[in-house]
Amino acid sequence: MSETSMQITKQYSADGLMMTETSLALASIPENTQMLLQRMFADPRVLEKDERAELMAQLGDCVEKYPKVSELRVLYGMALCVNLEVQDAMEEFGEAVALAPESYIAHLKMGELWMRLRVMEKAEDHTKRATQLAQNMAQSELARRQAAQIRTMRREGIERSGYAKPWLLLNRVKRMFARNRGEELAPVEAR
Repeated sequence: MSETSMQITKQYSADGLMMTETSLALASIPENTQMLLQRMFADPRVLEKDERAELMAQLGDCVEKYPKVSELRVLYGMALCVNLEVQDAMEEFGEAVALAPESYIAHLKMGELWMRLRVMEKAEDHTKRATQLAQNMAQSELARRQAAQIRTMRREGIERSGYAKPWLLLNRVKRMFARNRGEELAPVEAR
């Protein structure tokens, strides 16, 4: 039994079933936040700015209430990614992996973030670990597809050179997003 599972507080529901801290934490997510999460999973672009802010605030509250629950940190990290808060998402995914080193989803999402940041070595490491932790064919297939995408990106030369100075990488990402937003606004201003 892992140290994390030994630390879980035992509580019982009204019907006498044991509930772990993880199940309590996930059950504590408000209903409207669950609906926003479902919409985010279906298509992250459909959430309005105020909906993203509400989702992040409520997930942040849940993480504060249950700081040792890896799954909540993964959900929060995903919401931060949707809101383009890369550094905070990286910290949440990192904490999720540290809390639950045997978590398939924590490694898969951490690998995906590194892949999107084009740090392929770290992306490969986390994706490989997710592949090893997969417990069913659907999980194996998701990890396999992500690994194939990483291999394709490496073959095509889409990779950042090293990771010696992480703040420089984040500055480049911020500039890229600012440039993309500026390009979207430029045609409107020219009219």
